[in-house]
Order: sequence, then structure tokens, then C-alpha cells
Amino acid sequence: MRTPAAYVRGVRHPEAFHGDGVTKGYFEGWYNKVVSADRMQRWAVIPGVFRGLGGAVGGDGRTTDEAFVQVLDGLTGRSWYHRYEVGEFAASDREFDVRVGPNRFSPAGMTLDLPQLRGEIAYSTPLEPWPVTAREPGIMGWYGLVPAMECFHGIVSFGHGLAGEIEVEGRPTSFDGGRGYLEKDWGKAFPAGYVWMASNHLDTEIGDGTDASLIASIAIIPWLGRAFRGSIIGLRHGGRLHRWTTYNRSKETRLSIDDTHVRWSVTGPDGVLELDAERVRGGLLHAPLRTAMHQRVEETLDASIAFRHLDHDGRVLLAGTAACAGLEVFGDTERLLAL
Repeated sequence: MRTPAAYVRGVRHPEAFHGDGVTKGYFEGWYNKVVSADRMQRWAVIPGVFRGLGGAVGGDGRTTDEAFVQVLDGLTGRSWYHRYEVGEFAASDREFDVRVGPNRFSPAGMTLDLPQLRGEIAYSTPLEPWPVTAREPGIMGWYGLVPAMECFHGIVSFGHGLAGEIEVEGRPTSFDGGRGYLEKDWGKAFPAGYVWMASNHLDTEIGDGTDASLIASIAIIPWLGRAFRGSIIGLRHGGRLHRWTTYNRSKETRLSIDDTHVRWSVTGPDGVLELDAERVRGGLLHAPLRTAMHQRVEETLDASIAFRHLDHDGRVLLAGTAACAGLEVFGDTERLLAL
């Protein structure tokens, strides 16, 4: 069980490990995305840990407690899940510093020793997190202060530079001048239904997209025996983070999900945002249920998202296409839409 001091420290440091003292019914994972300068290499590397419900055993007779590193080739959709013993996992509860077996992740970069990826990618510029303040402790706002939330979310870096050469399936591959993105989740389990999308490769037709970044998610949120549809969107451009969230009373004016697109429009204090994400087939990633890590979430790093940000007078501030986008559509989307 976490101490009150550890809980407060965790609120102040979303990037750090939140699971010290938690022995069952818990997961935590860090999503590291790296894209080469020519955009021809797109990889997600996800280290983490999962603890099942008190001695639960999977179908192969092994305990469901495990550490892991997942790998997704965002161009081809291939994915791999590398399992490690829990004792091979270590992470700081004060900063972003994670080790799984011989693999290491920190603000300096990541060192990988995996069949698909070997070597070191350095982060050549500082990480750029979602600001953490007393009024808004990260992307979840005041909901991040509620211990009973099913799943917590944190943005460790909207974007940072990459440097270094690694072996990609045995071939030397440069990531010099590339761009990285880093977020994380922790808690009891993933939501029963959600949509998630993210890109920091925004090709603009209107406005300056230099260093622009988009993260958007909408999910079924259990709450006091019922559920509501909660959303968090951050669009960083022009030196400012623009927010559309449940906790700042932004409103959805459109949300539709079909086999080919996710179309989503919101209005709030920072104006109007229109998103039209094209769905493409991706690779299967493991995600935490309450009993085990299950291969169930299809994710791509090859989606494209048409976007428009308008002020309240209808003036377009930024518009274009977000490329190399991560996109997940999972679970009971009919219920999600009905809430």
C-alpha cells in the first residue's frame, strides 16, 4: 500500500513510478515513440509492469505478475511482447528512470537490448511534459487527485529531439534529427472502451506547426457506481498548450466512430477543435485487464488526422494533417457513444 507522502509525490511527478508497495491489481507502462528524420522508421517501445489479482495464474500455469517490454513497428504493424520476471523491473518513484532487464529508459534516452532493436537513442533536447501545477496536476486535472480512478494518464513529453544509431533488426539505422514522444498510464486496468490518438508531426496548411503536438483521448470512466464519458485533449502550438477537457467544461459537438474514421469536434475555452482521424490496420498490443495482460489493442503509427483549430470568432489558427499518428479504437465504443 502506498503511503500518503508517496501519493502526493506521485501527483507532482506523473513521469515517475507509482506502484511502490502495490502487490496486486496494478499496472504501469511508459509509451516511448521514436520516428526517424525521414519518417521511414516509426517505433513504439513500452516498458512496464503488471501485477495480477493476488496469485492469479494464467493458462500456461505461470503467475500473471510480470514485467514487460512491448515493441511495435508502426509502419508494418508487426508487434512483439517480451516478458520478464517482476524482479527484473526497477523504477524510481521520484523521476523518470525505468529498467526492465537490460533495457533502460530515462530523460537522457533509452538503451535497448531486444531482438528487434539494439543500441542507444539519446534525447537531444529536454523532455516537454504537460505542466503540473497545484490547480492542474497534469493532463487529468483534478481527476488525477482521486485515488479510486481506474486508470491514470500522464504526458511525459509532447516532443523531443533524437540522436544516435541503433540496430533495427540487425541493420544500422540512424535516428539523428528524429522526433520522440513519451506518455504513460497506470492504475487498475485500461478503460472498457476508448479512443486515443497522438501525433507530433503536424504538417500545416494554415498556421505555424513548428514543434506542434496533439494528444486526444475519450473513454468510459467508472464513477461512483455509474460511468461517464471523459475526454482530454491537448494541442500545443504557437508556444501555448490549448486544452479541451471534461474538467475545464469543454463540450463535444460531434463524435462518430465507424470502420474507417473517427470524427470528433469540441468547443471550449480555447476555441473549437475539429479532428477527422483515418483508421488504418495496426499491430496488436497487450493491455492490462484486471486479471492479466491480454493481446487485444490494435494500434498503428501510420494514421493521419485532419485537424482545424479555430478561435471563437471562426478564425482558423492552425489547420493541416497530423502524420505518423498513433491511433487506438478499443472496446465497447457503442456504450462510449451512448454515454
